[in-house]
Amino acid sequence: MGQTPSSMLDQRNRFNFLPPAILSGEIDEFSDDEVVGTRDYISDLPDDCLAYVFQFLGSGDRTRCSLVCKRWLCVDGGNRLRLSLNANSEILSSLPALFTRFEAVTKLALRCDRKSISLNDDALVLISLRCQKLTHLKLRGCRDITDHGMVTFAQNCKTLKKLSCGSCMFGAKAINSVIDHCSLLEEISIKRLRGVHDGDELIGPGAAAAAASSSLKSICLKELVYGQSFESLITGAKKLKTLKIIRCLGDWDKVLGIIGNEKNTALIEIHLERLQVSDIGLTAISKCPNVENLHIVKAPECSNSGLARVAEKCSLLRKLHIDGWRSNRIGDEALIAVAKHCPNLQELVLIGVNATHLSLTAIACSCPKLERLALCGSGTIGDAEIACISAKCLALKKLCIKGCAISDLGIEALAWGCPNLVKIKVKKCRGVSSEVAEWLKGRRGSLIVNLDAGEPLDTSVVDGLMLPMIPGQVNAVEAPSNGNGRLGFLRVKLGLFASRNLVPCSLRRWSNGDNSNNDNL
Repeated sequence: MGQTPSSMLDQRNRFNFLPPAILSGEIDEFSDDEVVGTRDYISDLPDDCLAYVFQFLGSGDRTRCSLVCKRWLCVDGGNRLRLSLNANSEILSSLPALFTRFEAVTKLALRCDRKSISLNDDALVLISLRCQKLTHLKLRGCRDITDHGMVTFAQNCKTLKKLSCGSCMFGAKAINSVIDHCSLLEEISIKRLRGVHDGDELIGPGAAAAAASSSLKSICLKELVYGQSFESLITGAKKLKTLKIIRCLGDWDKVLGIIGNEKNTALIEIHLERLQVSDIGLTAISKCPNVENLHIVKAPECSNSGLARVAEKCSLLRKLHIDGWRSNRIGDEALIAVAKHCPNLQELVLIGVNATHLSLTAIACSCPKLERLALCGSGTIGDAEIACISAKCLALKKLCIKGCAISDLGIEALAWGCPNLVKIKVKKCRGVSSEVAEWLKGRRGSLIVNLDAGEPLDTSVVDGLMLPMIPGQVNAVEAPSNGNGRLGFLRVKLGLFASRNLVPCSLRRWSNGDNSNNDNL
């Protein structure tokens, strides 16, 4: 066509003042000297082509385009597949007209804020009757939808492939109905579902056989009090590829153990964040040989031995994210096992993990496909480790360093190494100056350098944390180098709390002349 979507809109707006005969295309030209010979080529486009152009516009531009003329309004409404609505109680009266215009919607999002009353079961049932082709449904804050409304919706919309609900009040009966009636369901995401209570029916007990033979591929559970209610659903989904369990209470070693005993060969991606899971759960994950993406985030009971077992059995691992929460339970031992058994590693993120040049050298030498590396919150990573990365990681494209004890020397080493490096981000590294960033940009012009340089402070390292030194303060916190179990983890956290709060408070009392306790000496 030779016109971009934005220029198309600008050109059409120029003709808003013209008579209907010109807008409809019956008259190609008019006598105004400024636009003699100008023709509206967009009116010659077939509806299918115009709808295809609309697909490249954002939601705001597309809405403005639909108001240009009646034809564009009809073309936009008949071909808009995605729709996001403010799901308050006042929407019920406008639903018939709304879905008369948008009759082809397949992906629907209903969101209601906390201060408003959400739509109820009647509105949801009406939507299910008008949207027979619905494949994606997202519910956020729809607190007035009950089990009855979801059951009716599932019976009417059997083509549903993805369900995502958050901060809703319905419970196990509603989820079981969706699983039973929507045989095409591929993804289910549950966040803060407040209708599931201890002692209620389990999610998927009667539907376990259906889930096993269905196409369910992704399960995401987030911030649930009784997340174990989904045990039958998780273990019964034989085609499950992605499993994400985030901030859910309870012991999850049992659920992971069942998955491991069945040796799920379809499972590719696993996210575990802030869970009660130990090396027993990681050992169960190691029995799923096709895992390629693994996130272990803030799970203090996981250690080197569990992660090493995963590395030994899951040799296809490509993405590994570890947030050790500074518990000192995951370090060089596990990372050396990853380097030895996972040559296909492409992305590695280490947060609060005290890795040294031993493990980083092993990874750099044994993982030639490593393209993305992030090192955050580690007191053992310094200039020597960065120099090793610069010399060994030839395929590296993106590097992120945050809160590590590096200086300008480490950044300068990157000027001669990592030939494929495209972007580097450095944040909260007190020893790095803004001058070295400009120097690196000049040395490697195509490199994108994102540097967050701060004022240098006198600091002391306490278990990998850079804490500001107060005059006269002595950091007497002794964090265990090999903390085992929760005791070691709590020692670290309580020690840091003492160093940050108790000591400054004592200094303030001393500086203010508060020597009341000295009378007893």
